[in-house]
Amino acid sequence: MKRKTDERPTRALRGRAGRMQGGRGSGRASTGAVRLWGHHAVEAALKNPERNHRKLWATREGVAALDGELPANFPVEYAQGADLARLVARDAPHQGLVLECDALEDVFLGDVLDGDPARPIVVLDQVTDPHNVGAILRSAAAFGAVALVTQDRHSPPESGTLAKSASGALEVVPWVRVVNLARALEEIAEAGYWRIGLDGTAPLTIAEALPNGPVALVLGSEGDGLRHNITQHCDALARLPMTGAIESLNVSNAAAIALYAAAARELPEE
Repeated sequence: MKRKTDERPTRALRGRAGRMQGGRGSGRASTGAVRLWGHHAVEAALKNPERNHRKLWATREGVAALDGELPANFPVEYAQGADLARLVARDAPHQGLVLECDALEDVFLGDVLDGDPARPIVVLDQVTDPHNVGAILRSAAAFGAVALVTQDRHSPPESGTLAKSASGALEVVPWVRVVNLARALEEIAEAGYWRIGLDGTAPLTIAEALPNGPVALVLGSEGDGLRHNITQHCDALARLPMTGAIESLNVSNAAAIALYAAAARELPEE
C-alpha cells in the first residue's frame, strides 16, 4: 500500500491491546506476516511502496511523530504503550508503533549486479544474529552498498528485531537470499566484482586489497569467520588495520569499517 500525504486517516479507537490478536515474539506474526516496531523501522516500511501493510497498532503520540499522514481508512488500533509491549519481543523499544505487514518480495542476484564501481556488495557467510545483520544493513545503506547477499538457510529471517537494528535500512537495501553462497560468489565475479574476504590474519590491509572497480566484501560468521570453501571463492583476503590491543571486532563493526574504506576510495574517472 502506497502512503499518501494528501489524505487524512480515519482514526477510530478500537479498544485496548488486551483484545489484540497475536503475542510476544521476535517479529514473526502467527499468520506468517512480519511484525515491525520502532519509529524508524515502521516509518520506513510505511513509505516503502513494495510493502503490503496489514495493520498498525500505535499510541496517538507514535502516529503523530510519523513523517506525513497515513492513508485514509488505514487499519489502526490505538492502545497504550504498555499494551503494545505485549505484541513485540521482551523489552523491545517499540516507541509507540507496531506494524504488521507482509515480508518483502524476493530479490534475485542478477537484478543487483549493475557493476557500479562506487557501490559495493556485502556478502555474509552464515552471520546468524539478527542484531548484527540489521546493523550491517544500516551501514550498507549509509555507505551506498548495492545489496546484501546471504545464504537462505543460515541467516536470520526478516523480523522486527532485525528491522529495528537496521533502523529503516531493511526497506532500502535489497536483500538477496541464495541457496549456494559459493555459486553466488562465482556469479558475482562473472559480473566483474573483485571479491575480498575479511580475515584478521590476512597479510593485506583492506585499503591495500581494494580494487579500482566493483568490489564485493565478504564477511564470516560471528564465531568461526569465513568457511574454507568461501575463502576459496574470494579473489583476496584482507584485514582491518588494527593495533592488536584486541583480537577482533564484532562483524557489524568490521562491515562498517570495510564499507567506509570502499566508499572512501579514489576511483578513476570514466
